[in-house]
Amino acid sequence: MLAFSVLGAVEVSRNNGVFRIGGVMQQTLLSSLLVCGGSVVTVDSLMEELWGTTPPVKAENALQAQISRLRRRLAQLEPGRAEPRLTTRAAGYLFEVDRAELDAWIFLDTVDAVRGRMPEDKSEAASQADIARLRTALGLWRGPALGGLTGGPMCQTAVNKLNEARNAALCLLYEIELKFGGHMRIIPELSEVCTQNPMQEQFCLLSMIALYRSGRQTDALEVYRRFRRRLAEQLGIEPSPALARYERAILTHDPLMLTDEPSLSIYSTVG
Repeated sequence: MLAFSVLGAVEVSRNNGVFRIGGVMQQTLLSSLLVCGGSVVTVDSLMEELWGTTPPVKAENALQAQISRLRRRLAQLEPGRAEPRLTTRAAGYLFEVDRAELDAWIFLDTVDAVRGRMPEDKSEAASQADIARLRTALGLWRGPALGGLTGGPMCQTAVNKLNEARNAALCLLYEIELKFGGHMRIIPELSEVCTQNPMQEQFCLLSMIALYRSGRQTDALEVYRRFRRRLAEQLGIEPSPALARYERAILTHDPLMLTDEPSLSIYSTVG
């Protein structure tokens, strides 16, 4: 059985190794088919993914040639498969892939399962198991989604959705960590995440809470003030009133900063 990876460089793997599929054109084609989740992808959509608004002369023939190359490569990697993964349909092309074969689906299904189970069991043992599952799922990320391939609208939309899902998973992870005393452990991680997502309030807030609970009130305030300066300089706006409330809570040692379940619903994303 093959496994497909898009949470990083686009790769295909099997028991005896990891394989890259051709160059940028073949990787973009494979990515476009994978991100469509087993749905038929039209010829026009694939041509736009591969060539944008400047397709080559006889673009449909060029696409068919790329499809044939991908089919041959997949057949080489999976000689025992009875039916080809990539088939021609009336409306376009269909790529057969199971949820357990694609790292993006494994990641999304794991996060959804943790989120869905949380209201049922809030014990520390269950939450520690959820932390482990989320960390394993987040560990599937090896770099930028699709390895930084530009692609067209389908690939770009998929990358944006995967990045949003990753940020949501990180928020969920750190919320659980904070609930069960993991504030000191997650400070370095939050520092890196804040650097990677400089305009997102949720990571700023989580960092403020983790630092405050670790006895670092001054550092917690500095995180907020850096974020506020960044918003003012780049967007000419102020942090949300909800985030500002947490700054005041730090200054006054409000019990809000020690609640078991910080009000993560206040989060908003800027930009």
